[in-house]
Amino acid sequence: MLYAYFQQGDGEINKAEKNLLYSIQKSFDLYHYLLLLIVEIADYASARINIALQKKIPSYEDLNPNTKFIDNKIINMLRVNIQLQEYLTKTPLSWSQTPELIKKLHNRIRMTDFFKDYMENPERSFDEDKKVIMDIYSKELISFEGLYQVLEEQSIFWNDEVEFIISMITKTIKGFKENDHGNSQLLSLYKNNEDREFVKNLFRKSIIHQKEYRSIVESFTKNWDVDRIAFLDFLILEMAIAEAIEFPFIPTKVTINEYLEIAKSYSTEKSRIFINGLLDKIFKHLKETSKIKKTGRGLIGEIETHTED
Repeated sequence: MLYAYFQQGDGEINKAEKNLLYSIQKSFDLYHYLLLLIVEIADYASARINIALQKKIPSYEDLNPNTKFIDNKIINMLRVNIQLQEYLTKTPLSWSQTPELIKKLHNRIRMTDFFKDYMENPERSFDEDKKVIMDIYSKELISFEGLYQVLEEQSIFWNDEVEFIISMITKTIKGFKENDHGNSQLLSLYKNNEDREFVKNLFRKSIIHQKEYRSIVESFTKNWDVDRIAFLDFLILEMAIAEAIEFPFIPTKVTINEYLEIAKSYSTEKSRIFINGLLDKIFKHLKETSKIKKTGRGLIGEIETHTED
């Protein structure tokens, strides 16, 4: 959103902020939409079993289907999850218009070694059910280009969010307990009101003080060809500086780690190393000149600055 704001020139901060909050809401939609996806895939698998049973001359396999996947406890917990069902009643999210995608995903999943091992194992356990669903998300859904294409067609906000949202889904499923039934906790849009205000304030501070923070970065890159530094790298550095200066309760080592994670998605490996080294130097200087002042939780680990190995 910062990139879009500065690329558009003299934009309106209020409008940009609304777009930011809307994009976060759309990510939350995607979180629920992708949780629903595994249920749809299981429904497709169930329908195939029923069709096979109706053959005029069914085979032994047709008459004795392996129902381990469609009986998966995690899938059935999602199917009756109160939070998920309540969200879906308020938001028109459905995979009914993409039957070919569901078919392709099902066929792709059933050909994987980890899924075959799961289906061939006669024992059934909650942990095994949980692991196979997490593997489906983290190993197959995350890498299927067809899924990205479908999501991009539905929302311009979704294509870049899939990997992050899937990481949130695996985190969610990891927290499921066998006796939760339909009460397993899903993630909330914001942790609390303070979390929401943090998003807005960081965005605004990064825009309002952009020239000041850009000059700080440039003062530490005098021996670099500034024109060759990617615009997104500048934005990452500027936003990190905004966070370090404007939010005294966040330790600088936490800020550095967070922006290195962002750089993984938006920059090259060389850029990531460059950002890490530069932030260390910049933060040390800003502490010495008292522009970074940490209080409370922000003091944790502030004796030394962080350097990535």
